[in-house]
Amino acid sequence: MLFETYSYESMSSLAKSELFSYRYKVFVDILGWDLDTPQGIEVDQFDSSAAHYIISRDDGGNIVGCARLLPTTQPYLLSDVFPELLSETDPPASPRIWELSRFTTIDVNAYQSNMNPRAYSKVTRDLLDECLRCAKQNGVKQLVTVSPIGIERLVRIMGYEVSRMGPVIDYDGHIIVACNIDI
Repeated sequence: MLFETYSYESMSSLAKSELFSYRYKVFVDILGWDLDTPQGIEVDQFDSSAAHYIISRDDGGNIVGCARLLPTTQPYLLSDVFPELLSETDPPASPRIWELSRFTTIDVNAYQSNMNPRAYSKVTRDLLDECLRCAKQNGVKQLVTVSPIGIERLVRIMGYEVSRMGPVIDYDGHIIVACNIDI
């Protein structure tokens, strides 16, 4: 397994194209998210110069996982799209707190409809470890995330300290929660 870490600025056009195409296949085609995004690519307003990315590739060079890290000092998903997931508190805004989003380890080339897209795997653990390593190298002490409730359980099972930041909500049939992950 190979991990590549980029800032938005340092990522080549080819790597961006591969990543955003992979994200479309995962989040739109497989998970069925209703996103306002161009056909074939999944990109949003948070894919900007503030973003950092971790891409996981298999031995053949295919993307089999990705994650996006965003400083909470810039606009981010929890603060701008899902503030209702916070319990009457302001969204974090600190250089020591980043948001983890667009985290997935679905191998789109091997995926079959009977597979659980949220299943735990070594790739999942390794990608999360790589995200935490990248965050730590940038002085981050905590990650926040908006995730399906199953991911919260998965992170806890993997041995990380995770706590809820507010209520669980049903968002278009997806049960989601905002969480803190201590580094």
